[in-house]
Amino acid sequence: MNKSKINLDSWTARNRKNSVHLKYWSAAWLVSMALAAFGPKYIWDFNALLTIFAVIISIEVVGTMIVTTKRYLSGLDEMHQKIFREVSAITLGTGVVCGNSYELLEDIKLISFEPEISHLIILICLTFLAAMIVGHRDYR
Repeated sequence: MNKSKINLDSWTARNRKNSVHLKYWSAAWLVSMALAAFGPKYIWDFNALLTIFAVIISIEVVGTMIVTTKRYLSGLDEMHQKIFREVSAITLGTGVVCGNSYELLEDIKLISFEPEISHLIILICLTFLAAMIVGHRDYR
């Protein structure tokens, strides 16, 4: 086996490992957020100490997820890093512009309900997913 084949195999294995770690930490963050959001009402009857503990754990998990995402990105090749940067820019722009506009709609009484952060998070997730699909399709 030649040296380039060994390097490619180790690069592929490292990317697969980084991807799996990112999936696990993303799932852990989702579970920790759900626990912090629903635990007080449904599990521990609004106990302040348990709620603070759940929020702190969620923040620690998201911190680890951010480090894991950085490690995942640094392991990608230049093309995939470029796609991710473009997708992130589109997602950030969409989130900021739509989030501010959504809040403004309520302030100027064009909508009668209070904007919810969950609506913005759904928009951000869908934007990221769509931009990632288009980005990968463009670079085929």
